[in-house]
Amino acid sequence: MTAARTVVVHPDAEGLAVTTGARLLLHVLDAQAVRSPVHVVLTGGTVGIRLLTEASQNPLRDLVDWSDVHVWWSDERFVTADDGERNALQAREALLDALPLPPGNVHEMPAARPEDPSFGPDEAAAEHAAELARYAPAGAAAPVFDVVLLGMGPDMHVASLFPGHPARDAAGSPTVGVHNSPKPPPSRVSLTFEAINGAREVWVVAAGAEKAEAVAAALAGDPVSSAAHVHGTERTLWLIDAAAAGRAAADG
Repeated sequence: MTAARTVVVHPDAEGLAVTTGARLLLHVLDAQAVRSPVHVVLTGGTVGIRLLTEASQNPLRDLVDWSDVHVWWSDERFVTADDGERNALQAREALLDALPLPPGNVHEMPAARPEDPSFGPDEAAAEHAAELARYAPAGAAAPVFDVVLLGMGPDMHVASLFPGHPARDAAGSPTVGVHNSPKPPPSRVSLTFEAINGAREVWVVAAGAEKAEAVAAALAGDPVSSAAHVHGTERTLWLIDAAAAGRAAADG
């Protein structure tokens, strides 16, 4: 089942980050009221990390039972664990390290291992798929995520599923190794559409005029757009600022 799409436009990028950070915390609290555990998928990028920073300063943070929350990522750069470009490292600095999260509840995608050149993105994807399966319902490949956060690039990619790239068509697994990415670094690990679209809610977060054309194309259902192919089973939210909405608004 595909959820109806709702587009929420905020005045600017700052407002988008503040409100989405609060929205995320409130969503976790609401989810905890009806089920356990709660599975959240984070994203990287400027807005993705900014909203985590805002969440870290929100008093709702202290109302969440973090022992009941599992944290995952939509994708990751396949670099060493201490590389500042890793989404997980940036998320830890912005929010996670300040939370009473059990270490076992934070599920980073595997990093590159310089001591083992044979361990590449495909091996990392397989290892992470096994981790996802540990928390999946019987017969499923991944947990039912309560919410998946996704950024979107001007090229219309989400996670590390780039338009025209072979990894975008991966099927039969919740993860895929990405080689020769059009955006550096060239090696990555990503959730697949199958894993993303099994989530209860999917939120696409985008800000800036440079995203306006991509937002308009995705909302119009352009099949080239990876962002046009993501949805939640219960709710699909597009959370954007006025600049990113400019082209969509002009097109009616």
